[in-house]
Amino acid sequence: MTDKSANYDSENWDIRIAAHRSVVDFNFKELWRYRDLLMMFVKKDIITVYKQTILGPIWFIIQPVLTSFMFFFIFNSIAKISTGTVPSVLFYLIGTTLWSYFSDTLNITSKTFTDNASVFGKVYFPRLILPFSKVVSGLVKFLIQFSLFLAVWLYYVFIEHAVTPNWYILLTPLWLFIIVLLSLAFGIIITSLTTKYRDLIFLIGFGVQLAMYLTPVIIPLDQVSGSKKIFFQINPLTSLFEAFKYGFFGQGSFEPFWLMYSAGFTLVLLIFGIIIFNKVEKRFIDTV
Repeated sequence: MTDKSANYDSENWDIRIAAHRSVVDFNFKELWRYRDLLMMFVKKDIITVYKQTILGPIWFIIQPVLTSFMFFFIFNSIAKISTGTVPSVLFYLIGTTLWSYFSDTLNITSKTFTDNASVFGKVYFPRLILPFSKVVSGLVKFLIQFSLFLAVWLYYVFIEHAVTPNWYILLTPLWLFIIVLLSLAFGIIITSLTTKYRDLIFLIGFGVQLAMYLTPVIIPLDQVSGSKKIFFQINPLTSLFEAFKYGFFGQGSFEPFWLMYSAGFTLVLLIFGIIIFNKVEKRFIDTV
């Protein structure tokens, strides 16, 4: 037995599960090996959403339509908040589509530990697989809603000639990728903290709603002035949402400095999130 133990580290193992691991160990190679499990979780999430519903994925279309109509009625018709020369329906539709993806993904990933404690206690797999699966499955919903926006957008481009897109539209996948990583980063940080501080769960819904009013979902950034504007600009989502609108509408703001700020903020937050996630996963089963 002693000889075998001495040769443990020298042997080549397919999978090695260690109790002590560095918190800065970003083992993405292991995540890639479990890509089949990732896709299984993604399929499960999608099927679970559609199950026991009559309309199925049509609900993904109804949601942004109803939300955009409500925003139009309250903020455009009653509050008289102008969306500039951009048609209100387009402005609210792109805003609600992007915000819906970010907020839904953040809320779901923020419950990774608490909602899957029973699974984590029975079998080993890279814990980051679950929040990654929520991000990917959320993209399916986003693409369905975004296709609705594209259909309305094409009408206003070629029929109404109300908006004029530009070449910055080609950068859309980059802005979406940053939003994906940002929602993942916030989500894994929150889920790590809620394993010990359950009170945070009750603050998430309020915090997300408040953040929406500091993001140009309802109010165009060019209509915010003075000291209030800085609160919008330090929100890393603001420049990303504005970049979307600038590419598709040819209007809005496209500021490289704030886009670099959003990308840098996301990268730092994601690294910090993975570090704290790795630290908490070692002993979360004792506290959840």
